[in-house]
Amino acid sequence: MELKANQFSQSAVIALDDIQLQTALDRGTGNADGRRRLVMGELAQAQALRQQGRGGRLRGLHDLPDLLEEMEANVTASGGHVLWAADADEANRHVLDICAKHSLKRGVKSKSMATEEINLAQALGEHGIQMVETDLGEYIIQVDESHPSHIVMPVMHMTKERVRDLFIEKLHMPYTDEIAEMTAFIRGRLRNEYLAADFGISGGNFMIAETGTVVIVTNEGNGRLSTSVPPVHIAVVGIEKIIPTWEDFATLVQLLPRSATGQRLTVYVNGFTGAARPDEPDGPQHFYLVLLDNGRSDIYASEYAEALACIRCGACLNACPVYRNVGGHSYGWVYPGPIGAIITPLLQGKENAAPLAFASSLCGACKTACPVDINIPDMLLALRHDLEHVQEPMWRASMKAYGFGFSHPLMFEAAGRIARRATQAISGLVENMDSEEIEPLRKALPYPLSGWTQNRDFPPLARQSFHAWWRENRAKQDD
Repeated sequence: MELKANQFSQSAVIALDDIQLQTALDRGTGNADGRRRLVMGELAQAQALRQQGRGGRLRGLHDLPDLLEEMEANVTASGGHVLWAADADEANRHVLDICAKHSLKRGVKSKSMATEEINLAQALGEHGIQMVETDLGEYIIQVDESHPSHIVMPVMHMTKERVRDLFIEKLHMPYTDEIAEMTAFIRGRLRNEYLAADFGISGGNFMIAETGTVVIVTNEGNGRLSTSVPPVHIAVVGIEKIIPTWEDFATLVQLLPRSATGQRLTVYVNGFTGAARPDEPDGPQHFYLVLLDNGRSDIYASEYAEALACIRCGACLNACPVYRNVGGHSYGWVYPGPIGAIITPLLQGKENAAPLAFASSLCGACKTACPVDINIPDMLLALRHDLEHVQEPMWRASMKAYGFGFSHPLMFEAAGRIARRATQAISGLVENMDSEEIEPLRKALPYPLSGWTQNRDFPPLARQSFHAWWRENRAKQDD
């Protein structure tokens, strides 16, 4: 996917005027966030479970190098092969080399953000290797020749009606408005793909170091079919997905589905450790695990290491007022929403994704929703500080003046008095004006502050400041 993160502002303006997108976002994010709140609320010790899950992820990051070596040793001992990829190009070369070694030409793929990140489908297609997405949402995206807009629900930006029309146009599906009939139609098309495939590709929700097991959680069964029916299975997994033990997984598997889709447990939880043994009736003959770095080591060595604890549930997206209005494509890369506003600049270069750190109201809804309590708002503030040098000179000067004024009590109070008198003066001017003339004056600030009120209403200031009220009432109390 081409990086367009620096075009966030332009993309967001277009998204706000897209009625179809707004309808899809209202339905999708509202339902997902509502279900998350409901099922998390069922847990008597929800906050304790969050902190326990956070502990498992942070322990995994703390011992990351050792756990990855333990993972490699256990996968190898089980008959699998581990390949290390420093970047996207190396990861794609590993997959292409495996395809060449086994003469692989046709594959099926379970849902994977890591493969989206490295543009694996494009790399395979350039070498004449076909790969079919088997997750329903990803399959719709492949048919539409577009990109996912959500970490968990790839077609969050599409309404049911848009998907129906796409299937009719591209796949010649008989007309229907029933979701069950649409999914049955696609299921019929995909069944033969599993049987015809000579390799399967997956990502990994977790890697469990103590046994060398890669785990994926799905709702459609496509993950199990993609990884067990073809003779070769290739898993491409980010190195940060490692956790120490099955006990850690037992905690996280309770949090992930509740946060991602509002389910108490996903329909399928599949773990694979190496290739199929001689006495096993199914499973791949060859198993390859590609451990993807692609900038994660740099994050690991930075103040933003906590971002690697993300379990890719998408809860922060569904809770975020910005994402809920502009959708995922506005963020301009694979990872959208609040966590994407951190990961994209760190993986792609801060200057290449400068607007994303500012695409937040810092309301904290993302941190509240995060199942492992990642402090996203603080990291966004830190990124803003790191990006200070790429901001416009007037913006930097204004922020310095703002900070100086707010750090000096006398200047702060003086500014407040001036602002209150100005709004009172405007109120006096508009007494004899009609409503159409009044509205712009009430909501707009003069240049250069008009950039703020261009997209926001400016509320009237209180007639009395809190400091003045406090002094007055404290004096009465003292009397």
